[in-house]
This record gives sequence, structure tokens and C-alpha cells, in this order.
Amino acid sequence: MYNANDTEQTDLSVGIIGCGWLGKALAVALIEKGGSILATSSKQENVDKLIQQGINAQQLLVPSQNEQLSQQDVFAQHYLVIAITPQFKKGRTDYADKIAQLVNAAQKRGITQRIIMLSTTGVYQGLTGIVNEESRLNTTIAKVAMIEAAEQVVLKFKPQANVIRLAGLLGPDRHPRKFVLANKTLTDSMAPVNFIHQQDAVGLIESLLTTGANSGIFNGVCDTHVSKRHFYQVATKALPLDAAVLSSNGANDIDKIVSGDKAKQGLNYKFIYPELLTWL
Repeated sequence: MYNANDTEQTDLSVGIIGCGWLGKALAVALIEKGGSILATSSKQENVDKLIQQGINAQQLLVPSQNEQLSQQDVFAQHYLVIAITPQFKKGRTDYADKIAQLVNAAQKRGITQRIIMLSTTGVYQGLTGIVNEESRLNTTIAKVAMIEAAEQVVLKFKPQANVIRLAGLLGPDRHPRKFVLANKTLTDSMAPVNFIHQQDAVGLIESLLTTGANSGIFNGVCDTHVSKRHFYQVATKALPLDAAVLSSNGANDIDKIVSGDKAKQGLNYKFIYPELLTWL
């Protein structure tokens, strides 16, 4: 069974497009195991920081007007991890177009053997109950339609392609206490949480890179699905927060639990933090 703590060496050649908080953790993990990594960011200052931290990095602008996009070094890697964000909060609507440019560039170059897109369980917005990779999405919601369109572009890549729909990410510098500090009020307090720790997100990506899994979609989510209210109460007790106010407002509670069974079984992956209450 694969575990992200495994120390076997690898000679993977991986490009990480959009190397932010999660991408950097992935890059460090792969470098420690002997992988050859090239990270990209749209901002030169981020590239400079990655290089200072010992990660080979270059600037890559997407969308690009450059017809020679496929000649960028990142498309000479055997594996590509696409970790760019939709930026919906900034009013962007070109997410699927950006993904299509990247996929087309990789297909044109003809070196990449597998693309892994880091998507989001936000694609299940508007659904209730237990949802999984086979659930029919509510594409009448604009954000859902844009995410689903981007995923489908990736899944058409040959030879192989995967989409990992990641739940809310927690880990270093992303303790839920910060959410309470920033918001003070917790809405939909009785709705179940869907989270994953950074190390397990990295572990799932590594397992796709090393185990030869088939193409397809996998949810990345841990087994903790307690109510938001309970989860954040445990979080603030672990790190005392006198000023926090947890609202019991539950008028618009959404009962949705994202299943992670397919990833655990199909990728033979053992979670480091299956129960996040213990981590808290």
C-alpha cells in the first residue's frame, strides 16, 4: 500500500504548473526522493522565491499569445501537474481556456505521458447526500460548468490523464483557527466538513505518478465529516481563541459528504491523516 512517507527513490521528471502552497510541498517531496522537478508560476517574484528554496522554476504566462508555448521547458517533462486556480473571486471566466492551452501544448510537444489536474470538490456545489466521482454535476451553476469543462479537456489527453478533486486543504499555515480569526462567524454550522491535509494531497498525487493508475477522476478527501461547528470548536480549543464567536446559524445547512473511497481503493493509498480531529 502506498504511503506518502515511503522513501524509495524515483527518477520522475515532473512539471508543476502553478506552483503555489500545495505545488511547493509536492516539489519538495519529489526532490527529496530524487525526482527532477521544474515548477512554474505566472509571477516572477514567486519564481525567484522557489529558486531560493532550491526548486528549479521558470515563469509561465497563461493564457499565452505565444504560438511556441509548447516549446517551453515545462512541456519537456514526462509528467505534468496542473495546479492553477480558477480565480473565480477575481471575476475570471477563462479557466477552461487556460487548461486547454496547457493540454494542447503538451499534446503538441509529445513528450508528456500523463497530466494530473488538481481540481476541487467545489464541483459538487448544489448536490446533497454522499457524492462521488460518478455523481451527476449541477452544471446549471456557472462555476460548476466551468470547472467541469476544464476537467473534461484534461481527461481527453493521451496517453493518460487524471483529475484529483481536492477537498478543503489544511496543513502548515492553514490551520482552521485562521478561518475563525478572519471570519468570526460560521455559517451553515451543522453541515458536514470535507477536508484533506496537505501531506495526503501530496501523497495522492505521488501515488498517481508512481503506481501507473488508469486515467480518470479521483476525490481527495479524508474520513472526517463532522459538523462544521464541532470541527471548528475542536480547532479553537486546540489553539485557544478567546475572541472567536462560532455562530449556530444553520438555516441554509447543506448536507453533502464527499466520498474518498475510490482514491483509497484505486490508488491503494493509506492516509497519513485520515481523522483530522486528531491532527487538530
